[in-house]
Amino acid sequence: MKNKILILLMVVFMMFSMLFAACGDSPGSSADVEKPSMLYQGHASVRITSRDGVVIYIDPASGKGYDLPADLILVTHSHTDHNMVSLVKKRADDCTIITNKEALVAGEYKTFSVKGVEIEAVEAKNGNHSSGCVGYIVTVDGVKIYHAGDTDKTKQMETFAAKEIDYALLPCDGNFNMDAAEAAECARIIGAKHNVPIHTKNGKLFDDKVAEGFDAPNKLIIQPGEEIAL
Repeated sequence: MKNKILILLMVVFMMFSMLFAACGDSPGSSADVEKPSMLYQGHASVRITSRDGVVIYIDPASGKGYDLPADLILVTHSHTDHNMVSLVKKRADDCTIITNKEALVAGEYKTFSVKGVEIEAVEAKNGNHSSGCVGYIVTVDGVKIYHAGDTDKTKQMETFAAKEIDYALLPCDGNFNMDAAEAAECARIIGAKHNVPIHTKNGKLFDDKVAEGFDAPNKLIIQPGEEIAL
């Protein structure tokens, strides 16, 4: 009798285990699909990797993490703290480089599509960059990342809320760009799901004090060398 009860309990346990496995995050289910990622290298430099392994660098210049071969390199402007393409290991057979010269032509902000990645160049300017600087809205695996480049608040930002941006990377140094207070104002206008302070102090990878003063909704502080799932 005891053996029959034990067998019955084992059968019931196995049935419940199979039920939970079917309802849960089993291997290969949509919940286990690898997400794209973003490595913040410091200052204004980031590396984004898609689910399929497409590697994008934006404003390569600072920090580490240039070992993955690039499929796409985006440069917002020509200053050396944003444009050190030579640091990047490039995919030998096929690497696309888009700088502000290709992104802004005769006053027109261009759009591009590279290996399933959508790129929209947008306005960027301040007292040091009245022309020749752009930002980028990059869509990877359905995730929209806005890299503002070197900028103050722009009129075009008022149109960004409709784009439903997931991550807005906003400069905060207050010297060559808007300060943290103005960047927070921009964050409220843009309405991104996450607002990330970058370019916090010229000559430094990151300034925690400036980042803490970035009083934006949905603030997300990412330290140099930290990689997050998007």
